[in-house]
Amino acid sequence: MVLSAEEKAMELDWNKRMNVVKGLLKPDSSNWTSFAGTFGYVAPELAYTMEVNNKCDVYSFGVVTMEILMGRHPGDLISSLSSSLSSSQPNWLQILLKDVIDQRLSPPANQVANNVASAAKLAFACLHLNPQFRPTMRQVCQALGWLPLSKPFSMITLGELFGY
Repeated sequence: MVLSAEEKAMELDWNKRMNVVKGLLKPDSSNWTSFAGTFGYVAPELAYTMEVNNKCDVYSFGVVTMEILMGRHPGDLISSLSSSLSSSQPNWLQILLKDVIDQRLSPPANQVANNVASAAKLAFACLHLNPQFRPTMRQVCQALGWLPLSKPFSMITLGELFGY
């Protein structure tokens, strides 16, 4: 993959990565969900029950979006988020987004920072353990209109993106 090669990852700047995230979706297409998953990208409920629902693709979109932002598969992050959700004081709430995204690139600025934060917030919504609380793919498409930041990019925590 492009992101695992140092030189190629550097060529894929934040603007290009945001275009990749937007390019994952074709809002006017009707996609059928069928099982053809890869370990680490499949929704937990599908992995455990083999029951396909319309939120399985949403989960996979969240994984791929975080992989684009982080420059590597987000499996460790997803595992730590899942396991700490049950604790009364999850330690990841104070982790800064800027410390999670791909460190090989300069931090995003201006509108690109808005887009990166919006994409991360959307990805976390897609990764919700309970599929009933995930957005639909239609909502994901609509959300890619990008929202303005409420504070400087360097101060945004994962907890804020998760809605805590």
